[in-house]
Amino acid sequence: MRVLGRVPAGATDAEAEHHLELAATEVRRRAVQTVGAAKAGHLGGEFSITDTLVTLYLDVMNISPEQVDAGDPERDRLILSKGHAANALYTALAVGGYLHPEALRTFLQSESMLNGHPARNKIAAVEANTGPLGHGLPIAVGTAIAAVLDGSKRRTFVLLGDGELQEGSNWEAFMTAGHRRLSNLTAVIDRNRLQQGARVADTNDLEPLADKLVAFGWEVREVDGNDIAALRPALRVPGSDRPVAIIAHTDKGFPVSYMRDNVAWHHKVPTAEQVGIALAELDGILGRLEAKENN
Repeated sequence: MRVLGRVPAGATDAEAEHHLELAATEVRRRAVQTVGAAKAGHLGGEFSITDTLVTLYLDVMNISPEQVDAGDPERDRLILSKGHAANALYTALAVGGYLHPEALRTFLQSESMLNGHPARNKIAAVEANTGPLGHGLPIAVGTAIAAVLDGSKRRTFVLLGDGELQEGSNWEAFMTAGHRRLSNLTAVIDRNRLQQGARVADTNDLEPLADKLVAFGWEVREVDGNDIAALRPALRVPGSDRPVAIIAHTDKGFPVSYMRDNVAWHHKVPTAEQVGIALAELDGILGRLEAKENN
């Protein structure tokens, strides 16, 4: 797997999008191999958030491996509230240069720093231990309040699953952030419409989600979360006077044909044959991107 690092300084929008699309494809290629080898993981929800992760770490956020290593207090923060998608986070960190790619081979192994859920005491770039759903947004609200108290311009991002919004703790956090007008806070909701075992709408429907968030004092932006060209501008601009909620419409398992919008891939493990099919499809995308790069 290539370590691509940040979008080069001075890149055009087209060049930046190309760089991030390459990174997202590299992450998905490595992630499916990791889960196949470990015989455990949550590929569907990992694939749906990959575009957001690489766009944040490799382009939007004020963060670098050097800032993380130095403990720079002015770095931006990302909290992965849907902590079961840890494999995607680890792989995005590796592509960005925050984690050695060889460490990915240890995913879920005994005494590995790559747990099934992120642990901040094991990886410097992980800002919070997450896994129990409904905790990431409250932590992010506290982090954003701390930045205000410090007089800091640093931003906090939090990435949530849509099924996770059925947790009441999130709505207390939405209310608090709206009340405090935390314009330094951006919540990205992975709206892939599926949760463990069922569709979100059939379990506990969230709609009208945008209207609810606006009522809680948030600025809402709705984008195609699997389109980096749409994600970048939505993520780059903070709220003017209130927190921002980005409803990122995605497909679970994107873009692999047999995984896409299939609830079974919340935590299903691919067979060796299925790993091969996924890699062939992703290699096709990679080939098209590299051909475009060489033209």
